[in-house]
Amino acid sequence: MATTRIMPLHIGKGRTESQAVSDIIDYVSNPQKTDNGRLVTGFACDSRVADAEFLLAKREYISTTGRVRGADDVLAYHVRQSFVPGEITPEEANRLGVEFAKRFTKGNHAFVVCTHIDKSHIHNHIIWNAVNVNCDRKFRNFWGSTRAVRRLNDTICVENGYSIVEDPKPHGKSYNKWLGDQAKPSHREQLR
Repeated sequence: MATTRIMPLHIGKGRTESQAVSDIIDYVSNPQKTDNGRLVTGFACDSRVADAEFLLAKREYISTTGRVRGADDVLAYHVRQSFVPGEITPEEANRLGVEFAKRFTKGNHAFVVCTHIDKSHIHNHIIWNAVNVNCDRKFRNFWGSTRAVRRLNDTICVENGYSIVEDPKPHGKSYNKWLGDQAKPSHREQLR
């Protein structure tokens, strides 16, 4: 059973574009978590210098199109793909991560798939460049992309004989609802 989550990568406060991309690539390709880098796979980029290649593609995109965004610009996308403990081997998880990334980006974006084996559950971190390999378009994070990621992930798992989440629960409570549930009953509620 594999679960997924998609997260856009922004610059963030107090860091540059290169720091933002470098930080996430360094974290996901950590040799202690990826069996000394054996479980790191790159597509259309060298996984060892993917951060520099992503930024070079972005500069090429800006010079080609003339479009410049501000601090809210998305540099890359990060998908976390987790598997049930004991269901899959690290090599197979990495292969499924590569297949997922190729199919989701239609092979138009450079990406890095890093399989972490430091926890009880094997999980992939998939980072793909927001700018495509031709440096003329960017990936659009569309409304419902979370659902599309889950559907594609489920399809790939079923095709390869792995379990999926049969009845996914809707998203959790809003913060205000949770806060209200945590509060003591009001005086009026106690009188009822």
